Amino acid sequence: MRKLFIAAATYLATGLASGLFYREFTKLNGFPEGTATQLGFVHTHLLALGTLVMLIVLALEKTMGLSADRRFTWFFWTYNAGVALTAAMMTWHGILTVLGQPSSAAIAGVAGLGHMLVTAGFVLLFLALGSAVRRHSVVEAAETTA
Repeated sequence: MRKLFIAAATYLATGLASGLFYREFTKLNGFPEGTATQLGFVHTHLLALGTLVMLIVLALEKTMGLSADRRFTWFFWTYNAGVALTAAMMTWHGILTVLGQPSSAAIAGVAGLGHMLVTAGFVLLFLALGSAVRRHSVVEAAETTA
């Protein structure tokens, strides 16, 4: 549970810092306000996919003991690697946009890899969650018949 809390707090700090960076970096470089850039979405991605998901998983761990399933560890590291990679590529692409530099297909490809890791992480989470639900159903059934 401590790892989940630390991950959620780290995403919170990073998400808030990315919002500040976006605002100040675009102002500093005279980027027109309201013009679309990936940099503007890093803030919400980190807060939603990072902080909120980790807090929800923390609550699920507390109530259902998700970490009893070995897939939970795989979820944790795969998912966090995916979110970090996705956010990093969004930041890089956004900085290039603000600076008026061309982006490359490599950035999109690596960002796609980040999204695939996030997806794989969600699959692992749901497999671990399904196992925990079945485990709790058996316990509840045993308690009602006793």
